[in-house]
Amino acid sequence: MPTTDVAPTEKKKVFQGGKFLTFRLCDESYGIAVLKIREIIRLQKITPVPQMPHYTRGVINLRGKIIPVIDMRLKFALPEAVEDERTCIVVVQVAIKGEEEVPVGLIVDAVEEVTTISGEHIEKNPELGATRKNEYIHGIAKIDQEVKTLLDIDKLIAEEDVVRM
Repeated sequence: MPTTDVAPTEKKKVFQGGKFLTFRLCDESYGIAVLKIREIIRLQKITPVPQMPHYTRGVINLRGKIIPVIDMRLKFALPEAVEDERTCIVVVQVAIKGEEEVPVGLIVDAVEEVTTISGEHIEKNPELGATRKNEYIHGIAKIDQEVKTLLDIDKLIAEEDVVRM
């Protein structure tokens, strides 16, 4: 019986690297492509909006524009934390239906830094327990001894998360 060479399963897939804004949630480090970041602001008064998902804290008025605000701890089902002076809102631009970009605020525990991560340091999402629920993970970056989860913000924030007002 003839044998066929089968390529070994690819353990590493090199992703496009780039600059990422890294932030902390519950002692874990996450990153978002810096091109998706609009600005970082202090935590401010958030106006609750009825009938929103539990992780949507409400909206803020940012220079005359109403922006929905999502608590990333609640979005990721992490335990709630006491907000402090490092807690802030990262305003990102999210593509809705692959077209229009709208601003959305993300509450994070603390912003770390903007760092350049090369593609060879980014691996695909581990397949153990991989589901459509975590398709928003762009990849896992290994920097020195730390692991950073890189997020695809356009996949993480669904259209129903965005309040249009």
